[in-house]
Amino acid sequence: MENPNLTATAFDLHRDSFGQLVFTAADGVEHVGVVPVRAFPISAPNGSLSLLSAEGHELAWIDEPQALREDLRTLIEDELASRDFMPVILRVNSVSSFATPSTWEIDTDRGPTRLVLKSEEEIRRLAPPALLIADAHGIHFLIRDRYALDAHSRKLLDRFL
Repeated sequence: MENPNLTATAFDLHRDSFGQLVFTAADGVEHVGVVPVRAFPISAPNGSLSLLSAEGHELAWIDEPQALREDLRTLIEDELASRDFMPVILRVNSVSSFATPSTWEIDTDRGPTRLVLKSEEEIRRLAPPALLIADAHGIHFLIRDRYALDAHSRKLLDRFL
């Protein structure tokens, strides 16, 4: 039986020959294809996380990832880094249309790019003043503070809110 209240020392992690994370419980049972999931990826990205089996069952809850052994922490951080891709929008340069779908030319913390907004519902309000925008390809873009954007960007964005 799986125990979601395992302590940080009650399990081990390693990568198999295919690069998948393997969770080994204190009783020796192995779970291949483990996925770390942040509890609060936007508001507390360095906070608590859960280790899920390939079937989506929680294997362990980790309150303080920074308290883990360095090798475990590195494996988890590497896996999260490969899965977490959420560019931060710094400026909205132009939009093709104020009707959706529309193509946005934006500057992000990872450089200039385009996103296709399928509908206004793809813009989600987070804890004020943050917004999360999902493009047509499933990539999520974050605006940490919509009021900190320049006037031109705020004007374009306001047309969709």
